[in-house]
Amino acid sequence: MMRKKRKTFDIVNNTILLLVAFVCVYPFLYVLFTACSDGAFLQRGEVSFLPKGFNLEAFKYIMGSSKFHVWSGLRNSFIYTVAGTALSIFITYITAFALSRERVKGRYFLMGAFIVTWVFDAGIIPQYIIYSKLGFVDNPWVMIVPGAINTQFLIITKTFIEGFPKELEEAAFVDGANDWTVLTRIFFPLSKTIIATIGTFYAVSIWNQYLIPQIYLKSDNYKVIQQVLKEVVITDAGASTAFKNVIVNGITLNQQNLKAAAIFIAMLPIILVYPFVQKYFKKGIMIGAVKG
Repeated sequence: MMRKKRKTFDIVNNTILLLVAFVCVYPFLYVLFTACSDGAFLQRGEVSFLPKGFNLEAFKYIMGSSKFHVWSGLRNSFIYTVAGTALSIFITYITAFALSRERVKGRYFLMGAFIVTWVFDAGIIPQYIIYSKLGFVDNPWVMIVPGAINTQFLIITKTFIEGFPKELEEAAFVDGANDWTVLTRIFFPLSKTIIATIGTFYAVSIWNQYLIPQIYLKSDNYKVIQQVLKEVVITDAGASTAFKNVIVNGITLNQQNLKAAAIFIAMLPIILVYPFVQKYFKKGIMIGAVKG
């Protein structure tokens, strides 16, 4: 009897989970299938989910068009994301290490200062004035340096480091190690879980950033993929980026499949990276959020 109930529960549970998973994946698949459909079917409203007239011409057109700057947007976003994530991990980790050491005087005051800046935001205009004074206007470093420390990730990393046994550090000091050696040769190699977790969050945040580059990056050479995506998706009838129906190799390209192609191109890098680091998320967040 118990086995039968258990089997029924498993069937119902798995069915619900599959439905939830489908609901989560559906928007991504719909965008992909729209991009791969012939514009003629889209205009007639015949594409509800699966693609009709499957083709990749929309992707080729978007990537090959010089007026959208997709390649330069992808290149810039990639550079900002890689450089910004590397710097953020380094700065966040060494700061968390320092704040987790009981012998550091004023660590509670410093932690409180970080929390205050996390809770209270000065606003866009004061931020613009400060960034302008520091030379970050139309400077690609604005995507890398100002956001090098996220207080939430700093707290999680600090709590994670505090979970290491004190005997590890004491044994290293007995062997003649200093703080830098303890940090780089003992703690850092043991922190792959939390590094992967905060690294992914930093990377997603930088890659998806739109407001900062829109405000501070004026030159087309510095624009990120999100700005390019905005120019593609939100167009005026008279704008230079406005779409006109195009027939390529017998395939109709219109606003629907071209915009869907641009959206999918912008999402693809994060979608490809996420599965490789997803396994670290639960362990990293749980260990870093609860001391001990």
